[in-house]
Amino acid sequence: MTKIIGVRFRNAGKVYYFDPKSFKISAGDHVIVETTRGIEYGTTIGGVREVEDDKVVQPLKAVIRVATDEDNARAKRNREKEKEAMRICREKIQKHGLEMKLIDAEYTFDNNKVLFYFTADGRIDFRELVKDLASVFRMRIELRQVGVRDETKLLGGIGICGRVLCCNTYLSEFAPVSIRMAKEQNLSLNPTKISGVCGRLMCCLKNEQETYEYLNSRLPAQGDTVTAPDGRKGEVQYVNVLRQRVKVIFEEDGEKELEEFDAKDLKFRPRRKKEKGGKNNNRSNSHEEKELRDLEALDHKDGKSKLHND
Repeated sequence: MTKIIGVRFRNAGKVYYFDPKSFKISAGDHVIVETTRGIEYGTTIGGVREVEDDKVVQPLKAVIRVATDEDNARAKRNREKEKEAMRICREKIQKHGLEMKLIDAEYTFDNNKVLFYFTADGRIDFRELVKDLASVFRMRIELRQVGVRDETKLLGGIGICGRVLCCNTYLSEFAPVSIRMAKEQNLSLNPTKISGVCGRLMCCLKNEQETYEYLNSRLPAQGDTVTAPDGRKGEVQYVNVLRQRVKVIFEEDGEKELEEFDAKDLKFRPRRKKEKGGKNNNRSNSHEEKELRDLEALDHKDGKSKLHND
């Protein structure tokens, strides 16, 4: 077994694991560790625990020390210096006439390097900008282009649910999100209703996906033929996924009658995937679905988060 301690360098950032050595470390403590970017200041997550040796990527770097008051003060000074670095970098971007949006600045704890995060529509030739910044800061300069999801994670905000954005509070990594999740949850396919602040499909579509898949597997699909307890056959008009209730239309002697049943009382074939071009598709839905597929493609294009990618 190997002892590990999880360390996070940003709010809601990815958790990295280190060897705690003999230090007494609790969740929420600040520690100094060595990363591929140099000496860093991070916050511990969860506390020391043991895992099996084959689950740890070796060699496991060790915690250098628990942060002292001097370390805490230095980290605070770095946060203040980052505000000034942002101002200077914005001026230089404007001077060079570059089409890029500066999002954030970050000093490494040892002041060996300063990183600038930005977004842009395409590739940017920022070589002259880097030279200009290096002459001002006299340290290593790194400009890192990030996607709109990373931008939103850094800046934060309020979602349509009225809560602080998940990616800015607890979501350490972005999970793949697809249109199928919206369909499975019977949500509107209007892009404006299922897109987040970042303009991409909402991450929270992933949260209840497994539950909806399980519940839907116990229900017939809309338009399916089902058999009622008394032997009558009818067509499913509507399903209530959470209550597991089904509304069925029966036709007899030219008259139609709508009745509601518990799903467990009906006989039907197991749920099948909805086919493209079904009864409910129309030109408007096709247009909306195309927009959603474009959003889905952009999600894949953005790829993994580039924040503190050690």
